[in-house]
Amino acid sequence: MTGLPVRYRRLLIPILGPRVTGKLPQQITAAIEEQENRGEILVKLFQILIVSIWGVLYAVSPKNETSGMAIAPYAIGTYLFANGLGLVWCLRRRIPDWAVYVSIFFDMLLLYAVIWSFHIQYMQPPAFYLKAPTIMYVFVFIALRSLRFQPRFVVAAGAAAAIGWLAMIGLVFKAEGGMAAVTRDYVAYMTGNLLLIGAEIDKIIAILMVTGILALSVSRGRDLVVRATSETAAAKSLSRFFDNSIVEEIRAGEQVIAAGEGLVRDAAILNVDIRGFSKLVADMQPSEAVRILAAYQHRVVPIIQQQGGVIDKFMGDGIMATFGAVRPSESYAADALRALDAVIADIATWDDDPELAILTHNGLGLAVSAGPIVFGAVGDRDRLEVTVIGATVNLAAKLEKANKTLATQAIATRTAFDLAVKQGHTPRRAPRFVDARIDGAESETPVAIWSRNRLVRGDD
Repeated sequence: MTGLPVRYRRLLIPILGPRVTGKLPQQITAAIEEQENRGEILVKLFQILIVSIWGVLYAVSPKNETSGMAIAPYAIGTYLFANGLGLVWCLRRRIPDWAVYVSIFFDMLLLYAVIWSFHIQYMQPPAFYLKAPTIMYVFVFIALRSLRFQPRFVVAAGAAAAIGWLAMIGLVFKAEGGMAAVTRDYVAYMTGNLLLIGAEIDKIIAILMVTGILALSVSRGRDLVVRATSETAAAKSLSRFFDNSIVEEIRAGEQVIAAGEGLVRDAAILNVDIRGFSKLVADMQPSEAVRILAAYQHRVVPIIQQQGGVIDKFMGDGIMATFGAVRPSESYAADALRALDAVIADIATWDDDPELAILTHNGLGLAVSAGPIVFGAVGDRDRLEVTVIGATVNLAAKLEKANKTLATQAIATRTAFDLAVKQGHTPRRAPRFVDARIDGAESETPVAIWSRNRLVRGDD
């Protein structure tokens, strides 16, 4: 459409759809080629089905004793053998484009050979084969090429069909002595072995029109396939940067997420932080520090997710997770406390891991708060970040920092703890309940605290 005036392109874009431009990444190209090869496999399967139907119909059809030589069985057998080889080729590796074009030419050649042979088999003048209903399979063969999502193959099939039928008309014209075989009487054409030029041209026009419509449809469909494949690949890559629960919530949402929109939900917030991490890695090589940080995250994140937590963000060596924020939950507080217990229990095994053992000296600080939060999107129309905000979120961060002043390993608000127990949670560790002074709070806050290595009988 680039050669058309702008006003015409604007009219055609809603009809044709926007084109995908630019060079596609290798991974996307490979994915599209894989889909196209699967389409070629379908083409071969359908062709084998069609030729098998031909064989059955030929076998059960009545034969005249005076019939001439039957070419159809040989053509059907050759076609079946060729498509069997093509199917094996497609299953083993991607079939190249030149082989597709050869297959298209071979399809039409064998089809027209079968149609042409009818006048010999039934010992009739050549014009006899022009009325064979087998011509309808031309449209089937053209339609099959749409399974490749390549309009050029549809065009090639349509062009081969139109040229082939024009050649069939020419053979009749030559064999019947030119204009002697031509009639303008439609009844005479239908009841005798005569050639009606207009009727045959109609067939060619129909072939070309079907080809054009299918090619246009395939062209639009290919753009959609390319876009869908690109977006799927991008989503797969970007999902590494977002929690799967957030990705699914965005995908399943009925409305497009926009900046400034949010939902109020009851949820729990879990904060996890490595105590003294900055001092610990101050003298390390950057690669070693990052390796330790990755090992810690690789160990803690799955534990949180197993309890239904959604990783909201990584803050250096800190992890913030939400429970019941992305999706409503009836056990959000219990899940958060279970995650807290599970992380603490897992820390006891870190001495066996060379990369995590160095963290056991100072340990981790954990905190849980529960209450109303706002789950939504912040940013602008070009870049959004899904997050949670509110007093409950701020309190969890303050509680985690209070572990240092209180010399504790974990803190939860008394409200969160009582709610967790009400929701069915049985703590592994026996907390102490105190009223603690939390930075930024106007008064003392009732909390449940866990000190390091203070386990009750029967703990893991």
